[in-house]
Amino acid sequence: MNLMLLAAGAAPESEFGFIQAMKQGGPVAWTILAIMVIMSVGSFYILFTKLFEQNKILKQHKTVQTAFWRAGSLKEGATKLEKDGPWRQLADDAVKAQEDHGKMTDSLESHDYMHGSLQRSEDSINAVLNGGLAFLATVGATAPFVGLLGTVIGIYRALINIGIAGNASIDKVAGPVGEALIMTAIGLLVAVPAVFAFNYLQGRNRKIAALLSTFSTDLLAYMNSNGAVKPTVVAAPAAKPAAKPAAAPAPKA
Repeated sequence: MNLMLLAAGAAPESEFGFIQAMKQGGPVAWTILAIMVIMSVGSFYILFTKLFEQNKILKQHKTVQTAFWRAGSLKEGATKLEKDGPWRQLADDAVKAQEDHGKMTDSLESHDYMHGSLQRSEDSINAVLNGGLAFLATVGATAPFVGLLGTVIGIYRALINIGIAGNASIDKVAGPVGEALIMTAIGLLVAVPAVFAFNYLQGRNRKIAALLSTFSTDLLAYMNSNGAVKPTVVAAPAAKPAAKPAAAPAPKA
């Protein structure tokens, strides 16, 4: 009985795990896996950094609605916006266009110049917002095919093993076929989040682009009307009243 237990304890571990399958795949399998890891890490990095950037821009837009249009001039309103933000960039470009307005001899030319200045500013902001999305689109489109490359190589190795051994026993094909299935699964696991992130971030970018276009139009109307035309100012949220201190107890007689 003891000999049987010792023999059972000395039985070799399974040779068909993930690491074993990758080892059988050799440098090609590890290279494809490394590419997949880089794609996945890059996709999640872009997703989280872009979400942070978008949330910051949308939060700054509340200041535009409440504080910017309450100012007496564009230059004063620009100082109320956060530096290095897209709204501050548009406001600063509007101020510069307004200052250059008097240099134009034709009123139509001055309008076109101001409109063009704001449009260029919008385009530069949108280009920054869309940065990194091309990488997500590339990962979503190519990751399944990179995984398919590993799948093809794994199946090819399985066929080679069958040809060498002269039979299709499970110990000859399990490793290469397992490697092939692993590569297919990893390719899908990398591609699906990248496609989701691309569509989600692109939708939010379109929302921000619409807000930027509205702000740019309002700035142009404000400048062309010498401040007579401006959007309705949103009232700032009222501060909560401070709690009254509790009355002191009356002294006992």
